[in-house]
Amino acid sequence: METQKNLEGKSLEEELYPVGLVFLGVAAVASPLVRMILEKRDLSQSGCLFQVLFGMYCPGCGGTRAVDALLHGYVLRSVWYHPLVPYGAGLYLAFMISWTAAKWHLFGIRRGIRFRNGYLYGMLVVVAVNFVVKNVLKLCFGVVMI
Repeated sequence: METQKNLEGKSLEEELYPVGLVFLGVAAVASPLVRMILEKRDLSQSGCLFQVLFGMYCPGCGGTRAVDALLHGYVLRSVWYHPLVPYGAGLYLAFMISWTAAKWHLFGIRRGIRFRNGYLYGMLVVVAVNFVVKNVLKLCFGVVMI
């Protein structure tokens, strides 16, 4: 299956790679600042309009705590808070490592991983399963996820 190219002959992945490098630079600079801000906040007391209105966790509940846990190196805790965060971080790392290896001709790799719609569908499934499991645990068993 041939990858579509833009007018300059570049694939989507070849265009996304420099964006990923910029993101990496911004994250490297912003990460210490975000960590300082998150350490000053009590994340368990944050209000969520969805939770106030419906009495359930929203599909994004736990995302900030998951980022905080991942920044502190607690991968499993990040998965527990919101599995989309480590899933997205893993996809990003796989993409950037594979394309860096391809650019530098490391390990005989000629091309990095390709974009697949399945990655996005996987994200939707992760969010949906997380939403259902957390709310079933809360509403049926009284388990609070904070």
